[in-house]
Amino acid sequence: MRALLIVNPNATSTTPAGRDLLAHALSSRAQLTVEHTTHRGHAAELAAQARADGLGLVIVHGGDGTVNEAVNGLLGSPAPQATKAVAPGHVPPIAVVPGGSANVFARSLGISPDPVDATNQLIDLLTQGAQRRIGLAHCDNRWFTFNAGVGLDARVCEAVDARRRDGRPATPARYVRTAVRTFFRWKNAEPTLTVEVPDREPVEGVHYAFVSNASPWTYLNARQIHTNPEITYDTGLGVFAMKSTAIFTTLRVARQLLTPGALPSSKKLVRVNDVPSVRITASEPIGLQMDGDYIGLHETVEFVSVPDALDVVAPPQP
Repeated sequence: MRALLIVNPNATSTTPAGRDLLAHALSSRAQLTVEHTTHRGHAAELAAQARADGLGLVIVHGGDGTVNEAVNGLLGSPAPQATKAVAPGHVPPIAVVPGGSANVFARSLGISPDPVDATNQLIDLLTQGAQRRIGLAHCDNRWFTFNAGVGLDARVCEAVDARRRDGRPATPARYVRTAVRTFFRWKNAEPTLTVEVPDREPVEGVHYAFVSNASPWTYLNARQIHTNPEITYDTGLGVFAMKSTAIFTTLRVARQLLTPGALPSSKKLVRVNDVPSVRITASEPIGLQMDGDYIGLHETVEFVSVPDALDVVAPPQP
């Protein structure tokens, strides 16, 4: 089998020794080509070429942003409202060895967060022929794997990305500090969002909203954070929309997010599960993030669920 290993050498937890170990281990299982990303969007270009060349597997060693790029390169740009993944010819499955700071996608699939352990796990999965077909979602002509957000988390991603460009790593502690600063900076702003899902009345007066394609929504080191615990790669989308920035309400919901097994609830929280699409409109341009990458300012965004979109090398669904 011919395979491509895409490595982001600048990802938070990738090391030369770890990259060499991964490449050596995979070389015994496949006719392997190794490519290092050199610029934004490079992983998408490499994955698209791998598909065009008929390769049998694409492995990504990097963070969630690199994985997102590779997925978009494999599947191509989705058409608006499309509920099926359409890419010309054979689409190779994707495997992930974590190399970023959060690695939400890999961990949500049951892949070890430790790169060495994940390498050994991947070899075992390839030996067993273990694959799953998962659903994805898209928005703004771009696929995302596990979550997207409008408002607060997009502003946090924007700020962390800016610090990363200045050479400061994107650690969990930095995300927490940035989230707290960002929350208090925008706490008194008027709500600008309206959230619409099929067969329900529109929800107005929303400050920020998360759209999930899987759960957990993210991780705080080893702790899982669930906005919509009921959502998996085999369901529709989950919506988490806050209509308040009051301190007591926010702290109460935050505690629920960090409590294993809890279902977040509040009179000021709107949570909807397993919906095929979500439309969010803003009275003024507001930030959008997908899979932890800041996308830019938008006034209207529509998220669409696409079942059975991509093959992944992973254990059976937990």
